This record gives sequence, structure tokens and C-alpha cells, in this order.
Amino acid sequence: MKLSPDDLQTLANVAIGAASDAAEMVSRSRPQNVEHKADGESLASQVVTEIDRRSEDIVLEALTPTRTTFDLGLLTEEQADDGSRHSADHFWCIDPLDGTLPFIEGVPGYAVSVALVSRDGTPRIGVVVDPVTGTQWHAVSGAGAFRDGQRWSVEPHAGGGELSVFADRSFLERDDHGAAVAALEHIAHDTGLTGIRIDATGGAVMNACGVLAQPSACYVKQPGGAGGGSLWDFAATACLFHEAGAVATDIHGAPLDLNRSDSTFMNHRGVLFATDPDLAEQIRQVEPFCS
Repeated sequence: MKLSPDDLQTLANVAIGAASDAAEMVSRSRPQNVEHKADGESLASQVVTEIDRRSEDIVLEALTPTRTTFDLGLLTEEQADDGSRHSADHFWCIDPLDGTLPFIEGVPGYAVSVALVSRDGTPRIGVVVDPVTGTQWHAVSGAGAFRDGQRWSVEPHAGGGELSVFADRSFLERDDHGAAVAALEHIAHDTGLTGIRIDATGGAVMNACGVLAQPSACYVKQPGGAGGGSLWDFAATACLFHEAGAVATDIHGAPLDLNRSDSTFMNHRGVLFATDPDLAEQIRQVEPFCS
């Protein structure tokens, strides 16, 4: 089913309401009955709480009627992939609580994330709500990006300051961590920055939002290995980046494969978010990232 601009705005409004309601519930909750997923490839992907599932229930209650009206598929983290994302023209892609580890630890870095993705993998709507601050980001394809209802775009870098590097905790444990840090420091100095600052506390969604909040920043998921984040970790923020004028690609500069046919993981080609194309291109040349 082809979606008009008005259809997209209608669906975005529903997604904003759903994510906001779920985030409000999360903001009043603390984790209980932490479970471990048998198929998780990393610590972050192994843990799930009852709050994840309650958040998913809230989002699905709001979004389910739209699936019939607009013939939409579904991919959501806490349910098995039913394959509807491959047959429908568009599908909802939901992470009801990204950043479960920081949520369990009681530190910022978790969010509710809802995206609408076309069958070819193009993100059409992206909604993120931070339960800690209540900050809301959303974007609609062709209509721009917004933060708390105000139009939002990346400001040109004026020079100076640090290169902010957002990373998952697994980045700190890699054998090539030292080489990657050295390369990033070299990039920072070459572009007139004073050095780098690494933030590895949040989940993928808030890491990406952190990039957009900085004048010069990046978030990299290296290709290869197990796991590597899933479609629902990057779909909403990819839409935000596209509409805000920033970079959201795989590690080689190609569009993110947001409807991968053979898996929901993104480790096959990696992920790169950056504030500007020049920074992204320099990162793509770094051996630990592109190998």
C-alpha cells in the first residue's frame, strides 16, 4: 500500500503517542525479574525485564489498528519475526526498551524506539523517547526531524573541542580497541579538535541521539563477530539522521540494510553514524572499523 505524506504524518502521530505512553510507564518503573535470553550474543542482548514486555504491550496496543488500516507488517524485539516485514510494503520496527543494561543499572542511556520502514529498507518514520528526561525526537521522511516538537538539524561544526565517540560496551573489550582509539585520536587532531571523548554507557538508540547533540561526533558498530545490534536498534535513529542532515550508513558508506532478509542482526556490514560526511569518510578508512 502506497503511503501519502498525510498517511505518514498520521502514522507518525500514532507512533509518537505510543512511544510517549510507553516511556512514561518506563520512567515510573524499576526492573524486576530480570531474565536471560538463551540466544543472546552479548550481555546487552541477553537480558530482558518485565518492563521491556510491558512497554512493548503499550506500543502494540496503539499501533495494531494501523496494521489493518494501512496493511503494515511488524518486527518487534520481544516477539519472534513472523516474516510480515518481507510481504508488506511497510512494517513497524519496535524496540520497546533499548538499553536494558543501563535501565537495570539505574543510569541514563535507555529509550523507547519506534520506526516505520519500507520493504526496501528505507526508514520512513522514526520516533525516540528518553524516559529519563522526557525528550522526544521524531522524523518523517521528507518532512524533517524534530526535537520536542521543534524542527531540528545538525549545526555546522565551528571548529575546536573534542570528537565525541559513542560506543557500545563491547567496543571497549575488542582486541583492536587500542588501535581504534589511536586512529580516532589521529582523526580528531587532523581536523583541529583537541582529542576524543568516549561514552560507552548507553544503548544504541541513545548513542545515536547523543551524536546528533554534539558538534562533532560519531557512533560506530564494527562489522564481523556475533550480534552487532539488530534492525530495531537503528531503524528509528536512521530516519532522524537522514532528516537532520547527518550520516547514517553501513561502515562502507552504503544505506543501512534495515530489512535484511536472512537475519535481524547488523553485523554483516556494520553501522556508522556521524555528524558530517567528511568525518564519516575518515572513519571508513580506519583499519579496525572497515576490516
